[in-house]
Amino acid sequence: MDLTTWLSLVVVCVMGAISPGPSLAVILRVSVSQSALHGVLASLSHGAGIGFWVFITLQGMAVLIEQHQQAFSILTVLGGLYLAWLGIKALRYAGKGKIDEVEAVKSSYWESIRDGLLIALMNPKIALFFLALFSQLVDAEMTAMMKVQFWTTVVVIDSGWYILVALLLTSGPVLPWLRRNMVWVDRVMGCLLTLIGLKVVIG
Repeated sequence: MDLTTWLSLVVVCVMGAISPGPSLAVILRVSVSQSALHGVLASLSHGAGIGFWVFITLQGMAVLIEQHQQAFSILTVLGGLYLAWLGIKALRYAGKGKIDEVEAVKSSYWESIRDGLLIALMNPKIALFFLALFSQLVDAEMTAMMKVQFWTTVVVIDSGWYILVALLLTSGPVLPWLRRNMVWVDRVMGCLLTLIGLKVVIG
């Protein structure tokens, strides 16, 4: 994987991870209502769920590239349009997402692990997002090692961000920062997705 492709993957995944959504809400709830350790475990299981979608997406795209090149080309264009649409939507509704306050509800470590895993596995938008993103970055030359690099990069970024959130919540800098900067997080994410999506559509 060349450096430009890897950096594109890193930047989009970082912005996607920090953008407020259902996953962040779950990690916040677990971390604040239970403990930092509960939040870390939920973060790791969430990363595992994301890793599942990455693996499935890469395997499916490998089959398309090898056996149905024309279908892959169509998917690439559709993926670009989808990313552009997500970007425009993020720009249009920048800062309008909410990070809700949480209530303390006692739960075990296993329940925290379950919650982190399920919020990743049960969100079909995650699969669509990676399908669209990878269709712009994956090509016929992709090796097994490159797939491992893709998988590792996404999982480390996702798990790492939520672990950071869980660990820093007790001192309070992450949540206030997100609330103050939600508009700019959404705007940057929107611009990145729009540019990546339009790149393939307009050639």
